[in-house]
Amino acid sequence: MNDELSQVTVEQIPEGAKILDVREDFEWEAGHIQGAQHIPLGEVPARYGEVPTDVDVYVICRSGGRSLKATAYLNQYGFDAINVLGGMGAWADAQKPMVSDNGDAPQVL
Repeated sequence: MNDELSQVTVEQIPEGAKILDVREDFEWEAGHIQGAQHIPLGEVPARYGEVPTDVDVYVICRSGGRSLKATAYLNQYGFDAINVLGGMGAWADAQKPMVSDNGDAPQVL
């Protein structure tokens, strides 16, 4: 059995992929990927039932640490979760589109 977690760079996320953002609310509000699902890492154990089980889920945070934990947690319960290396920092560095919920220009906190 392969205990290695699947990981991809932001450039390897397929178009239209399901993205789960596990950052805190204030980070999400400042800037996130349009259409992503938001469940802060601390709420994943209580809310993992909201995550789809029939598709690959790309898990992202600020830099990759929290998403790695969430990916490991989800995969032990049968999800097809994939960690996004470099997180939203890498997403912003790649100049990929973001939106904010606070009326300001989107940014990664």
